[in-house]
Amino acid sequence: MSTSQFSDLISRPSLHRRPIFRQCHPTSVFFSSPKKTKTKTLKSQKKFKIYQSLVDKQSPIKNPTVDMNKLVEFLYEDLPHLFDDQGINRMAYDDYVKFRDPITKHDSIDGYLFNISMLKQLFRPNFQLHWAKQTGPYEITTRWTMVMKFVLLPWKPELVFTGTSVMGVNPETNKFNSHVDYWDSIQNNDYFSLEGLLEVIKQLRIYKTPDLGTPSYQILRRTAAYEVRKYDPFIVVETEGDNLAGNRGFNDVAGYIFGKNATTEKIPMTTPVFTQAFDAENTKVSIQIVLPSDKSLSSLPAPSKEGISLRKTEGGIAAAIKFSGKPTDDVVREKEKQLRSSLIRDGLKPRSGCMLARYNDPGRTWKFIMRNEVLIWLEDFKLD
Repeated sequence: MSTSQFSDLISRPSLHRRPIFRQCHPTSVFFSSPKKTKTKTLKSQKKFKIYQSLVDKQSPIKNPTVDMNKLVEFLYEDLPHLFDDQGINRMAYDDYVKFRDPITKHDSIDGYLFNISMLKQLFRPNFQLHWAKQTGPYEITTRWTMVMKFVLLPWKPELVFTGTSVMGVNPETNKFNSHVDYWDSIQNNDYFSLEGLLEVIKQLRIYKTPDLGTPSYQILRRTAAYEVRKYDPFIVVETEGDNLAGNRGFNDVAGYIFGKNATTEKIPMTTPVFTQAFDAENTKVSIQIVLPSDKSLSSLPAPSKEGISLRKTEGGIAAAIKFSGKPTDDVVREKEKQLRSSLIRDGLKPRSGCMLARYNDPGRTWKFIMRNEVLIWLEDFKLD
């Protein structure tokens, strides 16, 4: 952020913000802090002077005042740089500041920044800031999603964490003096949390996901039992199926993308294959193949076989539970029951019916690494 941009930030009112994404280079895990780190760049020094000028304009220490709205606005600008080359502005933090998450702790800004730099060497973080707001006289809470790939393992497992950060403000310096993370997926968030460590280890397991096109979604929340996702609209080719774990109709919809359509166009394969039950009694089931995201209903060829149709799914919020093994009808029903029970327990509103997502060819994939999911669409979800 340039000097002029930072000056503009601290002088303008807070604005409504949309979620912010940042894709980064490889990243990591838990390292002890160094005794000393180098001053970053002249740009950081300029940022410090501007930020300090804001502090100097505050009331004397005996009667401190903090413009919390400006600090919230600052976080919207600064936190998306957490894992990129620019990095966060260290001058916004006291030198001795408490950083905690369930498995790491640091008591200085130098230690925290060193840990971030090590994370960048072993992972590829994708950080999304959902919101930031004042939650106390000198406290700001943020909600975020972090998706990372552990590049040292051959299968490069994806680790997903969602949660909140509670950031304390020192009213005497107008800087942050604490930053404590709380993960949605565990109960014990105090350092050192064995539950937190096991949560990391659990996510290192192998799920085989083909390198094919797939519906686009954002992970909004990840608990110990399920993920909540926001799906973009997508198009499917579908026909009538028999049951959630069945294959009836698959050859017909597969035939459509292999050229059995009005123009004999061959369409790239995607993943997963969906089977969807539209009600609790399974009176209507369809089997679906997702079509590439660069296609539209107007650009796709018409089906040439009776009973095959194209449909646009408007997307929305869905909860998903992931599992491996062969997805028999009994297994799928049990997973749906578990997911629906968890959602109701957590005060969410699941719709009737569900979907089974199958990502793998069952004849070519070992059962223990197969990726299957049961999804249930949600109503009136709010990301608190």
